[in-house]
Amino acid sequence: MKLTGFEGRVALITGAAGGIGQSLCARLHDAGAVVVATDTAAAMAKTPVPAGVCKKVMDVSDAQQVADIIDWIEHECGPIDLLAHAAGVVAYLRADETTPQDWAHVMKVNATGTFNVCGTVARHMQTRNSGAMAVIGSNAAGIPRHRMAAYAASKAAAHMYVRCLGLELGQSGIRCNLVAPGSTLTPMQTAMWSDEHGADRVIAGDLPSYRTGIPLGKLAEPDDIASAALFLLSEQAGHITMADLYVDGGATLRA
Repeated sequence: MKLTGFEGRVALITGAAGGIGQSLCARLHDAGAVVVATDTAAAMAKTPVPAGVCKKVMDVSDAQQVADIIDWIEHECGPIDLLAHAAGVVAYLRADETTPQDWAHVMKVNATGTFNVCGTVARHMQTRNSGAMAVIGSNAAGIPRHRMAAYAASKAAAHMYVRCLGLELGQSGIRCNLVAPGSTLTPMQTAMWSDEHGADRVIAGDLPSYRTGIPLGKLAEPDDIASAALFLLSEQAGHITMADLYVDGGATLRA
Protein backbone atom coordinates (compact mmCIF):
# COMPACT_ATOMS: atom_id res chain seq x y z
CA MET A 1 0.00 0.00 0.00
CA LYS A 2 1.37 3.36 -1.02
CA LEU A 3 0.79 6.12 1.52
CA THR A 4 -0.69 9.30 0.07
CA GLY A 5 -1.49 12.83 1.16
CA PHE A 6 2.02 14.32 1.20
CA GLU A 7 2.60 15.74 -2.29
CA GLY A 8 3.01 19.52 -2.13
CA ARG A 9 1.89 19.75 1.49
CA VAL A 10 3.90 21.69 4.06
CA ALA A 11 5.34 19.46 6.79
CA LEU A 12 7.00 20.84 9.92
CA ILE A 13 9.47 18.54 11.67
CA THR A 14 10.88 19.26 15.12
CA GLY A 15 13.88 17.42 16.52
CA ALA A 16 15.01 17.05 12.91
CA ALA A 17 18.66 16.57 13.84
CA GLY A 18 17.97 13.42 15.85
CA GLY A 19 17.94 9.93 14.41
CA ILE A 20 14.16 9.69 14.12
CA GLY A 21 13.89 13.31 12.98
CA GLN A 22 16.41 12.77 10.19
CA SER A 23 14.48 9.74 8.99
CA LEU A 24 11.24 11.74 9.04
CA CYS A 25 12.88 14.49 6.95
CA ALA A 26 14.05 12.05 4.32
CA ARG A 27 10.79 10.11 4.16
CA LEU A 28 8.51 13.15 3.96
CA HIS A 29 10.77 14.83 1.41
CA ASP A 30 10.82 11.70 -0.74
CA ALA A 31 7.02 11.55 -0.50
CA GLY A 32 6.78 15.01 -2.05
CA ALA A 33 6.12 17.17 1.00
CA VAL A 34 7.51 20.69 1.41
CA VAL A 35 9.63 19.96 4.48
CA VAL A 36 10.73 22.47 7.11
CA ALA A 37 13.26 20.85 9.46
CA THR A 38 13.82 22.46 12.86
CA ASP A 39 16.03 21.83 15.87
CA THR A 40 18.30 23.73 18.24
CA ALA A 41 21.16 25.77 16.77
CA ALA A 42 23.82 23.37 18.05
CA ALA A 43 22.04 20.33 16.66
CA MET A 44 21.25 21.84 13.28
CA ALA A 45 24.80 23.13 12.78
CA LYS A 46 26.18 19.61 12.55
CA THR A 47 23.32 17.79 10.83
CA PRO A 48 22.87 17.59 7.05
CA VAL A 49 19.39 17.63 5.57
CA PRO A 50 18.29 16.51 2.10
CA ALA A 51 18.57 19.04 -0.70
CA GLY A 52 15.34 20.97 -0.96
CA VAL A 53 14.55 20.80 2.77
CA CYS A 54 14.26 24.15 4.54
CA LYS A 55 16.38 24.23 7.72
CA LYS A 56 15.42 26.54 10.60
CA VAL A 57 16.63 26.92 14.18
CA MET A 58 13.84 26.44 16.71
CA ASP A 59 14.06 25.53 20.39
CA VAL A 60 10.70 23.95 21.25
CA SER A 61 11.01 25.05 24.88
CA ASP A 62 10.98 28.73 23.83
CA ALA A 63 7.34 29.64 23.28
CA GLN A 64 8.05 32.95 21.54
CA GLN A 65 10.60 31.42 19.19
CA VAL A 66 8.15 28.63 18.34
CA ALA A 67 5.41 31.17 17.57
CA ASP A 68 7.75 33.28 15.45
CA ILE A 69 9.10 30.36 13.39
CA ILE A 70 5.65 28.88 12.81
CA ASP A 71 4.37 32.30 11.69
CA TRP A 72 7.35 32.53 9.32
CA ILE A 73 6.60 29.09 7.85
CA GLU A 74 2.94 29.96 7.34
CA HIS A 75 3.82 33.15 5.48
CA GLU A 76 6.89 32.01 3.54
CA CYS A 77 6.31 28.30 2.86
CA GLY A 78 2.55 27.96 3.04
CA PRO A 79 0.00 26.59 5.50
CA ILE A 80 1.32 23.83 7.73
CA ASP A 81 -0.66 20.72 6.82
CA LEU A 82 1.46 18.14 8.66
CA LEU A 83 3.37 18.19 11.94
CA ALA A 84 5.91 15.54 12.95
CA HIS A 85 7.02 16.52 16.46
CA ALA A 86 10.13 14.52 17.39
CA ALA A 87 12.05 16.90 19.67
CA GLY A 88 12.99 15.51 23.06
CA VAL A 89 15.68 15.01 25.69
CA VAL A 90 16.39 12.29 28.24
CA ALA A 91 17.75 12.35 31.80
CA TYR A 92 19.04 8.98 32.98
CA LEU A 93 18.66 9.51 36.74
CA ARG A 94 16.98 7.81 39.67
CA ALA A 95 13.95 9.66 41.01
CA ASP A 96 15.77 10.46 44.26
CA GLU A 97 18.83 11.73 42.35
CA THR A 98 16.87 14.06 40.08
CA THR A 99 17.44 17.72 40.94
CA PRO A 100 14.85 20.44 40.43
CA GLN A 101 17.02 21.67 37.56
CA ASP A 102 17.06 18.22 35.91
CA TRP A 103 13.29 17.94 36.29
CA ALA A 104 12.64 21.43 34.95
CA HIS A 105 14.83 20.90 31.88
CA VAL A 106 13.26 17.59 30.86
CA MET A 107 9.75 18.89 31.45
CA LYS A 108 10.46 22.12 29.59
CA VAL A 109 11.55 20.31 26.44
CA ASN A 110 9.40 17.16 26.43
CA ALA A 111 6.13 18.34 27.97
CA THR A 112 6.09 22.13 27.56
CA GLY A 113 7.79 21.81 24.16
CA THR A 114 4.95 19.58 22.99
CA PHE A 115 2.44 22.11 24.33
CA ASN A 116 4.23 24.99 22.60
CA VAL A 117 4.55 23.34 19.19
CA CYS A 118 1.30 21.41 18.95
CA GLY A 119 -0.81 24.18 20.45
CA THR A 120 0.61 26.82 18.12
CA VAL A 121 0.28 24.66 15.02
CA ALA A 122 -3.26 23.72 16.07
CA ARG A 123 -4.36 27.34 16.13
CA HIS A 124 -3.26 27.76 12.53
CA MET A 125 -4.81 24.46 11.43
CA GLN A 126 -8.13 25.42 13.02
CA THR A 127 -8.47 28.35 10.64
CA ARG A 128 -8.50 25.81 7.79
CA ASN A 129 -10.35 22.92 9.51
CA SER A 130 -7.71 20.43 8.41
CA GLY A 131 -4.33 19.01 9.36
CA ALA A 132 -2.60 16.07 10.97
CA MET A 133 -0.05 15.72 13.75
CA ALA A 134 2.15 12.78 14.70
CA VAL A 135 4.01 13.23 17.97
CA ILE A 136 6.95 10.99 18.86
CA GLY A 137 6.44 10.05 22.49
CA SER A 138 7.87 7.03 24.28
CA ASN A 139 6.76 3.68 25.65
CA ALA A 140 8.17 5.02 28.95
CA ALA A 141 4.98 7.10 29.12
CA GLY A 142 3.07 3.93 29.96
CA ILE A 143 5.41 1.86 32.13
CA PRO A 144 7.59 2.71 35.17
CA ARG A 145 11.32 2.62 34.47
CA HIS A 146 14.39 2.64 36.69
CA ARG A 147 16.47 5.82 36.34
CA MET A 148 13.96 7.48 34.03
CA ALA A 149 11.43 9.12 36.35
CA ALA A 150 11.64 12.64 34.92
CA TYR A 151 11.72 11.39 31.33
CA ALA A 152 8.79 9.02 31.81
CA ALA A 153 6.74 11.66 33.61
CA SER A 154 7.42 14.23 30.89
CA LYS A 155 6.42 11.80 28.15
CA ALA A 156 3.26 10.76 30.03
CA ALA A 157 2.29 14.43 30.23
CA ALA A 158 2.96 14.91 26.52
CA HIS A 159 0.95 11.81 25.60
CA MET A 160 -2.13 12.90 27.52
CA TYR A 161 -1.89 16.47 26.21
CA VAL A 162 -1.85 15.24 22.61
CA ARG A 163 -4.80 12.92 23.18
CA CYS A 164 -6.81 15.72 24.80
CA LEU A 165 -5.87 18.01 21.91
CA GLY A 166 -7.09 15.37 19.48
CA LEU A 167 -10.39 15.14 21.33
CA GLU A 168 -10.93 18.88 21.17
CA LEU A 169 -9.84 19.30 17.55
CA GLY A 170 -11.75 16.37 16.11
CA GLN A 171 -14.72 18.45 14.96
CA SER A 172 -12.27 20.73 13.14
CA GLY A 173 -11.04 17.79 11.09
CA ILE A 174 -7.59 17.83 12.70
CA ARG A 175 -6.08 14.49 13.67
CA CYS A 176 -3.60 14.20 16.57
CA ASN A 177 -1.78 10.90 17.11
CA LEU A 178 1.21 9.52 18.98
CA VAL A 179 3.97 7.06 18.20
CA ALA A 180 5.51 5.52 21.32
CA PRO A 181 8.92 4.06 20.46
CA GLY A 182 10.86 1.68 22.62
CA SER A 183 14.62 1.35 22.47
CA THR A 184 15.69 2.72 19.10
CA LEU A 185 19.16 2.85 17.59
CA THR A 186 19.74 6.59 17.95
CA PRO A 187 22.44 8.67 19.66
CA MET A 188 20.04 9.21 22.59
CA GLN A 189 19.94 5.44 23.11
CA THR A 190 23.60 4.66 22.58
CA ALA A 191 24.66 7.47 24.94
CA MET A 192 23.20 5.39 27.78
CA TRP A 193 25.40 2.37 27.03
CA SER A 194 28.65 1.78 28.91
CA ASP A 195 30.23 -0.59 26.36
CA GLU A 196 29.71 -2.43 23.06
CA HIS A 197 27.27 -4.88 24.69
CA GLY A 198 24.63 -2.22 25.39
CA ALA A 199 22.30 -3.42 22.64
CA ASP A 200 22.49 -7.02 23.85
CA ARG A 201 21.55 -5.97 27.37
CA VAL A 202 18.58 -3.93 26.19
CA ILE A 203 17.28 -6.78 24.04
CA ALA A 204 17.71 -9.35 26.83
CA GLY A 205 16.12 -7.17 29.51
CA ASP A 206 17.13 -6.94 33.16
CA LEU A 207 15.08 -8.66 35.87
CA PRO A 208 16.69 -6.85 38.86
CA SER A 209 15.59 -3.51 37.40
CA TYR A 210 12.18 -4.92 36.36
CA ARG A 211 12.87 -4.21 32.70
CA THR A 212 11.47 -6.57 30.12
CA GLY A 213 13.49 -7.37 27.05
CA ILE A 214 12.35 -7.01 23.46
CA PRO A 215 10.32 -10.01 22.25
CA LEU A 216 11.25 -9.36 18.60
CA GLY A 217 14.91 -9.68 19.59
CA LYS A 218 16.14 -6.45 18.02
CA LEU A 219 16.30 -2.71 18.51
CA ALA A 220 14.14 -0.46 16.37
CA GLU A 221 15.77 1.50 13.59
CA PRO A 222 14.82 5.20 13.26
CA ASP A 223 13.03 4.37 10.01
CA ASP A 224 10.73 1.94 11.87
CA ILE A 225 9.46 4.84 13.96
CA ALA A 226 9.29 7.23 11.00
CA SER A 227 7.23 4.68 9.06
CA ALA A 228 4.63 4.55 11.83
CA ALA A 229 4.48 8.35 11.98
CA LEU A 230 4.09 8.62 8.21
CA PHE A 231 1.18 6.23 8.28
CA LEU A 232 -0.56 8.30 10.97
CA LEU A 233 -0.01 11.46 8.89
CA SER A 234 -1.22 9.87 5.67
CA GLU A 235 -4.65 9.86 4.05
CA GLN A 236 -4.82 6.13 4.76
CA ALA A 237 -5.09 7.01 8.48
CA GLY A 238 -7.85 9.52 7.81
CA HIS A 239 -10.17 8.05 10.44
CA ILE A 240 -7.53 7.64 13.16
CA THR A 241 -7.08 10.22 15.89
CA MET A 242 -6.01 10.16 19.56
CA ALA A 243 -4.16 6.88 18.88
CA ASP A 244 -1.15 5.95 21.03
CA LEU A 245 0.76 3.50 18.84
CA TYR A 246 3.50 1.54 20.63
CA VAL A 247 6.37 0.63 18.28
CA ASP A 248 8.73 -1.18 20.63
CA GLY A 249 9.04 -4.78 19.45
CA GLY A 250 6.64 -5.84 22.19
CA ALA A 251 8.83 -4.58 25.04
CA THR A 252 5.98 -3.15 27.10
CA LEU A 253 3.73 -6.16 26.43
CA ARG A 254 0.92 -3.93 25.20
CA ALA A 255 -0.49 -2.53 21.96
